[in-house]
Amino acid sequence: MQTLRFLTALAALAACWISRTSLGDEPVNKHVLELRTYTFKEAAAVAAFDKYAADALIPALNRLGIQPVGAFKMADQQPSPVPGAPKPDSSTPKVMLLLPAKGTEILVHANARVAADAQYQKAAADYLKTPSDQPLLARISSELLVSFDAWPHVKVPKQKAADQKRLFELRTYESPSEQLGHLKVEMFNSGEVPIFLACDIQPVFMGQAVVGDVMPNLTYMTVYDNADELAAAWKRFSENAEWKVLREVAKYKGTVSKIHKSNWEPTGYSQL
Repeated sequence: MQTLRFLTALAALAACWISRTSLGDEPVNKHVLELRTYTFKEAAAVAAFDKYAADALIPALNRLGIQPVGAFKMADQQPSPVPGAPKPDSSTPKVMLLLPAKGTEILVHANARVAADAQYQKAAADYLKTPSDQPLLARISSELLVSFDAWPHVKVPKQKAADQKRLFELRTYESPSEQLGHLKVEMFNSGEVPIFLACDIQPVFMGQAVVGDVMPNLTYMTVYDNADELAAAWKRFSENAEWKVLREVAKYKGTVSKIHKSNWEPTGYSQL
């Protein structure tokens, strides 16, 4: 049964490669990702941001080809299945956006192009008039990632298409060195992703950081119906025979030095 599930997962993984546009040794066409987190002064500020994001910012980003845009708020924290993983601070209100683009240039120039968009300026008028002495935001943090070869594009969850509730888990794996970070990405590309799929761990995105504050690292997001399904999927993963073999490969030992884990729920205007 394990072998059948593993082969089924390999077939699913192969299907996600069909969208690549590579010839010979040319690079795979992969999403470049910005993971942007807005931290607010107080909870009351989030409602104003939600209206701005839904009516002005995300439509403007979509017009630039940045889509689907994910928008998430931190969920109630469940016990982490990762031993020793730090528990994130959920007391400070945050909104996290996932911005996928077909090239770095699109993301680099996105803020300037959004600001020059007349439709955006009209829709965002109230937000843009926020007084300097009454700011909504404490700060914005951002990370730039390049998608894994094994998961080159952001995938819209099946739960979104069916308009069902969904719970997202975000994990960041820090590595002790650049080389070990590359090896951890190789580990995902060479076998860990199909094991995920065999265990019903469904990725939304998987990327290696090229700009960020905890480099070297990789970050990925997976999606579930609820917290119980999340816990059950990771239990299957920990018991999976192929995973037990892969984790013992000598060159992959010590590739992760610290794990950050958090649970997120979609906003009403999220496209994921």
